[in-house]
Amino acid sequence: MDTIEVSNLNRQFLFRQSHVGQSKAKVARDAVLRFRPHISITPYHANVKDSNFNVNFFKQFNVVLNGLDNLDARRHVNRLCLAAEVPLVESGTTGFLGQVTVHVKGKTECYECQPKPAPKTYPVCTITSTPSKFVHCIVWAKDLLFAKLFGDKNQENDLNVRSNDSCSSSENKNNVFERSDDEDWEQYGRRIYDHVFGYNIELALSDEETWKNRTKPRPMYSRDVLPDKMTQQNGNADKTDDLSPASAMASLGLKNPQDIWCLMENTRVFLEALKLFFTSRKKEIGNLSFDKDDQLAVEFVTAAANIRAASFNIPLHSLFEAKGIAGNIVHAVATTNAIVAGLIVIEAIKVLKKDGCYRMTYCLEHPSKKMLLMPVEPFEPNKSCCVCSQTPLSLEINTHRSKLRDFVEKIVKAKLGMNSPLIMCGLALLYEVGDDLEKDMIENYTANLEKVLSELPSPVTGGTMLTVEDLQQEFTCNIYIKHREEFDEEKEPDEMVLSGWTQAPPEKKDDKTSNGNGASTSKSLPTEPSYAQKDIESNDADETMNHKKIQKLDDDDDDLVMLDHWGKDTSKKQRSQ
Repeated sequence: MDTIEVSNLNRQFLFRQSHVGQSKAKVARDAVLRFRPHISITPYHANVKDSNFNVNFFKQFNVVLNGLDNLDARRHVNRLCLAAEVPLVESGTTGFLGQVTVHVKGKTECYECQPKPAPKTYPVCTITSTPSKFVHCIVWAKDLLFAKLFGDKNQENDLNVRSNDSCSSSENKNNVFERSDDEDWEQYGRRIYDHVFGYNIELALSDEETWKNRTKPRPMYSRDVLPDKMTQQNGNADKTDDLSPASAMASLGLKNPQDIWCLMENTRVFLEALKLFFTSRKKEIGNLSFDKDDQLAVEFVTAAANIRAASFNIPLHSLFEAKGIAGNIVHAVATTNAIVAGLIVIEAIKVLKKDGCYRMTYCLEHPSKKMLLMPVEPFEPNKSCCVCSQTPLSLEINTHRSKLRDFVEKIVKAKLGMNSPLIMCGLALLYEVGDDLEKDMIENYTANLEKVLSELPSPVTGGTMLTVEDLQQEFTCNIYIKHREEFDEEKEPDEMVLSGWTQAPPEKKDDKTSNGNGASTSKSLPTEPSYAQKDIESNDADETMNHKKIQKLDDDDDDLVMLDHWGKDTSKKQRSQ
């Protein structure tokens, strides 16, 4: 359901400036038909997880070519292809790295046979009290401050706690984030600035135990950074074009997004962006959420994160860098996309010709044995995979404290990727979603969500086996429950530990992936989810690349292609893992 953005034009060659805002699927179809007018292409501008795209829909195709941009959608397509017994050609690129893999039910591993590390999460106390990395400041600015100022006013977040604690230090004792009638925009902006970067930092410093072994932060007040009348130095602040989108950078004459602003410039951008939101986009206030393609939002978050970083002695970043971190962006390379697209077609042709000689091919940043493309045989299905081998999982959880809602949101949906889950404890149905449910059933299931596991109609305690099923995906999983009282807040912020096939190996700091010649194919990239790794074995007996780690990547685009003409009698020589 993607639409074309300006940022797509430098690497997605079927699209032009005139196509911006239009459906990618429909424009791609029209472009291809111009040079291949006799083929049949049906575009779908919709979510691949819609109920219309069920197993029967997938059964009409003979191969699926996948390049989706998120783990959840990839899992969904993988399960539908398994249920429909349709071969799947997976792909992904990130910068100069990429890969193409082939997945055939019963013959090769499925997309989920290898563990996928979960997106990185950060403990609330680190974000609100003791940030040590710039990404901590970005999360604070994006998910707490931006949401509090411009999002749903009724939505609680961790800034509320700090605001209530220190409101006595602020001029507005009712709600520190509300503008009073007698305040102009500069006064309001400075008060917010002083509160979040000054009063709250002083409050944090009052806990001396926290700072015994840490560098103390420095409270920031606007009067110390800017003169009393900021507007006198705002340059073009009042000379913006009414027809152009509001931009603090444009108002202040800041042109290069790759420049690192000093503290004064960040302060001016913060105050100007705050004013522009409330003056130029007043109707959106209360309904906004951060969007990496919203220039003013990126400017505000960059400035807020940099001011907080300066307070905690963390290096400042440019808007270009901050946008990449906030939006989980790894900038695409057109040639990598083109190479991987060609590899996808090669494997698809093998599938259609019933060749069976499939290859997983990895695109490397640095040559290995003078090769940038590394082809290897696909592995057999992983016998411990709960998707294609139906192996049970185990979950450590406090059954007296965690609610069914926590289990559904954090495990069933977030980690198992189910969209329409059904949860059973023995013969008792604890939860179900669907359009055909009766009103009383919906009320019962909704009530169950707010109950702790041990107090459900059929209690879930240590030793219980839960069965979780997604009828749309035709996927069933058994989860063995282990009761656990306490969790490490830093390492286990969800207070749940799912073990088995989904558990990725722990990441090592500064662990580089060798490509065979000592060069690295791994960079520190601000992207989620992290990349799963697998051991591979070279076809050439003389090669010395046995058991090197290769990264599997999710790409930045969202493409799904399905082709016809597939036979079911493909033979394949398998290799032991």
